[in-house]
Amino acid sequence: MKKINESYKINHMKDILEKNDLLKPPNVGDIVEGKIIGKGRAALFLDLGTFGTGTIYGEEFYEAKEELKELKIGDKVFAKIIDLENEEGYIELSLSGASKEMAFEVIRRKKEKGEKILVKILGANKGGLVAEVSNIPAFLPVSQLSPEHYPKVEGADKTKILRELQKFVGQTLEVKILDFSQRDEQIILSERAKILEDKKESLKNYKVGDVVEGEISGVTDFGAFIKFPARNAFGIADAGGNDLEGLIHISELDWKIIEEPTEIVKVGDKVKAKIIELQNDRVFLSLKALKKDPWQGIEKKYKKGDIVL
Repeated sequence: MKKINESYKINHMKDILEKNDLLKPPNVGDIVEGKIIGKGRAALFLDLGTFGTGTIYGEEFYEAKEELKELKIGDKVFAKIIDLENEEGYIELSLSGASKEMAFEVIRRKKEKGEKILVKILGANKGGLVAEVSNIPAFLPVSQLSPEHYPKVEGADKTKILRELQKFVGQTLEVKILDFSQRDEQIILSERAKILEDKKESLKNYKVGDVVEGEISGVTDFGAFIKFPARNAFGIADAGGNDLEGLIHISELDWKIIEEPTEIVKVGDKVKAKIIELQNDRVFLSLKALKKDPWQGIEKKYKKGDIVL
């Protein structure tokens, strides 16, 4: 009975180990994950668990130098086995064979930290801008552009929007990683997110009812955009040229009914506007709030039944 129990235990343990691939020997070409346990000028050492210790050195190290620069002891990386045992007894590894896994690990880390990155714009379509991050396709939707770069096009004409977006091709923009999918090999970027926190902080120094002086920066069919200076906690305008931008809806341009915002304002006009709503990083203003309400006191001028021509 004792031998049967021992035999059962041994076989049971083997089953557990095999299920966890702990007894499966590695092969050249396998992608493995390891923890960095040593980093030198020309070599990187990884703990591969039951497989032993792996190393990236020589030509493989220098080819991946830029990717390795951001890594530190304790970080986990993916690598491809190119030799099961080199002259020093280590498993020799390459990052180039696992570049996508490595790239997405770096992308994940940057997203978690909320880091800003620079991307070169490679193309444009009606939905936004096309770029690459670590050779992986990335997309910057129109809705995630900064207020400064958002295409302010009358009538939301898609052809005109595309024309405005094409101006960014070849330029470098500072963005944050909003989301990504390793399975679909897609990255969504946001330029707006990088200024969100700063803008929220600046807007804390304003409140509903404040009157600002600024310049009309864009006109669309639904209203006008106004740029006005940020200010510090003491109410002093920022002399560094840092501007905030808000929307004056067409219904807030004047008391009378208008067909086009250009009936009241045009780009470059200097105007005063009243803040009527603050919503996260968005600010809504009004011109008509600073104009005399034509309905004020109307009950004294007219009475029920009067005919007004």
